[in-house]
Amino acid sequence: MEKLSDGVLRVLTPLGPRYLKPSFFQRLYLLWIFRNFQTLPVKVLSPLQLQFMDAICRHGFAQSGISGFDDFPILGTLEQRPSAEPESNQPQRRPNASVTEAVSPYAANHRS
Repeated sequence: MEKLSDGVLRVLTPLGPRYLKPSFFQRLYLLWIFRNFQTLPVKVLSPLQLQFMDAICRHGFAQSGISGFDDFPILGTLEQRPSAEPESNQPQRRPNASVTEAVSPYAANHRS
């Protein structure tokens, strides 16, 4: 009952954990989503659940350093990690010419 009245959603981001204070009906739905697991990765959520998470995340996060969030019960933890795949729209990086020139003599000596 405590989770239903005062629970928060913890979202793990690259900048650290962030917390959301959802409404009563959002907490009810979050309890259903996290009914079997305390932590879920984003990729296991259904499209409807993803839309729901996007909607409540748009309202903004509370700061992770605010004291008092340790006192609130955690409804669940959503793992929101960046994908390991490089983005295709970023240009390929070329090695710096000055670094290549500086390393080449050492590499040539190592081969012989």
